[in-house]
Amino acid sequence: MEIIHQRAYARAGLIGNPSDGYNGRTLSVVIRDFFAEVVLYEWEDLEIILSQEDRSRFGSIHELQHDVKLHGYYGGARLVKATIKRFVEYCQFKGWRLHARNFSIRYGSNIPRAVGLAGSSAIIVATLRALQEFYHVAIPTDVQPSLALAVETQDLGIAGGLQDRVIQVLEGLVYMDFAKDKIRTIDGYNCGIYESVPIGLLPTIYIAYSTEAGEPTEVTHGPLKARFLAGDAKVVAAMSKFASLAEAAYRALKLGDVAAFSVLMNENFDLRKSICDLSPTHCLMIETARQCGASAKFAGSGGAIVGVYPDETTFARLTVRLGEIGCKVIKPTVR
Repeated sequence: MEIIHQRAYARAGLIGNPSDGYNGRTLSVVIRDFFAEVVLYEWEDLEIILSQEDRSRFGSIHELQHDVKLHGYYGGARLVKATIKRFVEYCQFKGWRLHARNFSIRYGSNIPRAVGLAGSSAIIVATLRALQEFYHVAIPTDVQPSLALAVETQDLGIAGGLQDRVIQVLEGLVYMDFAKDKIRTIDGYNCGIYESVPIGLLPTIYIAYSTEAGEPTEVTHGPLKARFLAGDAKVVAAMSKFASLAEAAYRALKLGDVAAFSVLMNENFDLRKSICDLSPTHCLMIETARQCGASAKFAGSGGAIVGVYPDETTFARLTVRLGEIGCKVIKPTVR
């Protein structure tokens, strides 16, 4: 029996987020310590097997309340189901005839939930990879992130941008440009310009996260999108500034200017704070890391932070001080 295994990794947004959803620019890196994995094999019927992420059984009413507060109302089964539907539609658009064999599919993930490390999009990208392998089709690399985004924004009504899907498809370290004059339409999907960057240019970074401080991504992105579409001048200006920070950070990387890169990461968070109502717990994580001598910004929408640290003494301080407020600190595996 053919058994297909596919993974997609967590990511950290280094600079520019959340402007990827607003014709901005971003720089992002894959974090290989965490991943979503999909297993697919031929089966009599098409079957989506629920995982722990889709739990509907709890020890008490308070356990259910706590789970929903941290993770929202939905698990990953809807992501898998919507990805299959979107994949079939794309193949029909291309005129590709798919074989008639059915399959069973399940997913698992060790990506900390609801902390902004792109766990949902990882499930979608891994599912898309497994479907391509099972049906022996190849979706263009630049199209895959846009198709994955459409699963959430169009099929499930979840606000988001292309950054997460781009880095999870391309992996490594990627600079992304979503400016209106750079957007290309391929097979009906809008795609930006994506440039892989040598990973050796990236300074030493840390990741810190707290699963107790998580919140569903739509808590942040839903209101922000609504304000942007309503023409909120402060939000519109901030998105342009995020893009310029990403461009400046990319130049700093190429020049080996770690100090400038770190300052720009801090500016990214400070700008975000100026337009968003952020959780005090998330802000405390940032403040604590900076007090230790490291730069700090959100890795995504909150609950996880990323920054540059100058030496091992600083990393030791980060581990202790952030640990005191319930955070786990790691030196991420990037390559």
